[in-house]
This record gives sequence, structure tokens and C-alpha cells, in this order.
Amino acid sequence: MSDWEEKLPGVVEILTANAARHDREASLPDEGIQAIHEAGLLTATVHERHGGPGAGLADTVTILRSLGRGDPSAALVTAMTMFAHALQGRTPTWPDDVYAEALRADRPVLINELQVEPDLGTPVRGGLPATVAVETGGGFELSGHKIYCTGAELLGWMVVTARVGDTEEVRAFLVRGDAPGVTVKATWDHLGLRGSRSDDVTFDRVPAVLTAPAVRDPLTQAWNSLGLAALYLGVADAARDWLVTFLAERTPAALGAPLATLPRFQTAVGEIDASLGTSWDLLWSLAERTDAGDDAAAARAPAAKLIATRAAIGAVEQAVALVGNNGLTRRNPLERHYRDVLCARVHTPQNDAIVSAAGRVAFAGLLP
Repeated sequence: MSDWEEKLPGVVEILTANAARHDREASLPDEGIQAIHEAGLLTATVHERHGGPGAGLADTVTILRSLGRGDPSAALVTAMTMFAHALQGRTPTWPDDVYAEALRADRPVLINELQVEPDLGTPVRGGLPATVAVETGGGFELSGHKIYCTGAELLGWMVVTARVGDTEEVRAFLVRGDAPGVTVKATWDHLGLRGSRSDDVTFDRVPAVLTAPAVRDPLTQAWNSLGLAALYLGVADAARDWLVTFLAERTPAALGAPLATLPRFQTAVGEIDASLGTSWDLLWSLAERTDAGDDAAAARAPAAKLIATRAAIGAVEQAVALVGNNGLTRRNPLERHYRDVLCARVHTPQNDAIVSAAGRVAFAGLLP
């Protein structure tokens, strides 16, 4: 058993104990992130050539599923950092000295890509960012506005997409989270993942470091798709566990026995377990095959995300329907799990893009 495997259950306990409070306060789970850091999970995907353990995608989905069970907001912040380290291991773009500095820190160094803008929306739908980096005598100065910046106030490094000067060239720039001219605006007021603090960030002539030109990396989509799907399966796992405990303990006077003794509740829980279990098997299998270099498995990752996140949402919806008002009252965690799991729909690639791409492949060569 690896070191992180031994420490992971304890980290999940810390996340679980504080998740409700951070949801109510819409505050970042700082003690959870510290625990994740101390367990070596934030840097689990740092490549071996940089002194890290070099965890692959299969290990990553396992970690994110467990963290999602405890607190999906902390899990999402962690996921962004793990994905960044994994990408740096596959296709390095950071200057060596900057990346080495990020790894030397003895505190949690969170990393996230900031791409979405108020007018642009998500860049995968097309368009040029309004954020601009202007070359100066000693490097670049970056100005602009990004939205939905997960973990913004605690980010050590921001990977910001911007146009280069007055050209249409778009590149990624590294910006320190505490650099002069960086302002985090507390705009996050979301239904779910409230503790992720995905606030706005504005930049006013901020010093920025140009990264190397990005090489198209087909594995990036696989990591994002399978990693985030695993996170939301973790949310559904937590909802399922609460449901099972509730049904085993709830004993209506008219029945004289726990609700769990009724066939209809047993059947419903069986359906949930079958759906979540097979979804996890799919994610794990594709992650393991992707680690082994199976390009076909990596290509199936978006479709697996679609299936697994639908299963996660469906399972929590079914749990809420089974217990009625108890599922929507704030004193029980099920309503929080429901709000959190709905956020699975917003991550790239989104469902319409996934099924449209699959449909185009199906008709390739058959239409004029």
C-alpha cells in the first residue's frame, strides 16, 4: 500500500467533518486542503523526474472519488492542481525554475487554469479572450477579467489564457496568486460546490511569465473527464451511504420495523448500487487502460463522463425521492449532496458536446 493510500481515509474524515460548515459559509475548506497537502495528494501526480511519485490516472480517479465523498469542493480544488502537475509531466510548458519553485514550497501550492471570461464564456465554444498580455522590456504585463476561478483566493499560481498584444495569438501565462494587480472578487454564490469559491479574478498590468507553446495533448481530456466523473461518483457514494443508514434506522410506528425491510426500498438501493458500481468499473477500467497507453480508452473518456455523471445525479435524485422531506431538509446532508452533484453538468466537455461528437462519428462517411 502506498503512503497516500494509508493517509487517504483520515483525510476524508477531516473533509467530511467540515463539509457542512463550509457549505453554509461558502468558505474554502482550508483545513481540508492542508490535510490533503500533508498527505501528499496535491503533488501525487508530480512526475518522477521532478522528484514526485508520478501517480497515473487510475490512482488519480481513486483519490478524487474518495475526496469527493468527503467534500467535493476540496476535491475540485485538488483536481485542478493534480491535473496541472500531470500535464506538466507529459508536456512541459512551465520554465524549469518557476516549476521548481512551485514544488519547493512547504505549504499547499494550488494551481488552476483560468480561461472563462464574462463575454467569452468557455473558450472550448470558440472565440478570443479579452484578457491581453503586453510585452515589456522585462517580460509581459497581463490585464483582464476571468470568472469561475476555482479556489481563487488560495491559488499559488494561475495559468491564465490571454491574447498576445493586439494579435489573435492566444497563449498561457503564469501569474502568481499574490502578485500586485491581482484582485479576487467575491462573486461566487452558487447552488452547489459552495466551498470551492470559484470567484472572479481581475488583472491590472500584472507581471506574467509566458509558457512554452502548448502541444496538443489528447490525454488532457481523458484526465479531466475521468477525474471529474470520479469526483461526482464520490458525492453519490456519500448520498447512498446516508440513505442506507437512514433506511436502516428509520422505524415508522405503523410499520414496527425499519424501512430497509421493505422490498421497494431494497430494490431502489440495489438499483443505485448497480448504477454506481458499474459506472465506477467503467471509469477505473478506462483510466487503467489510458495509463497503459491505450489511445482508444482515452478517446472513450468523455462518453464515460457522460454515463458516470448521469448515474451519479440519478442516484442522488432517487435517494431524495425515496425519503421525501427528509431528503431536502438542511439538517440532513442529502440535500447538500443533491446540490453538489448537479454541478457535474457544467464541466467541460459538456453533455451536448459529447453526444454531438459521438453522433458525427457514427455518420462519418455516410453523409455527403
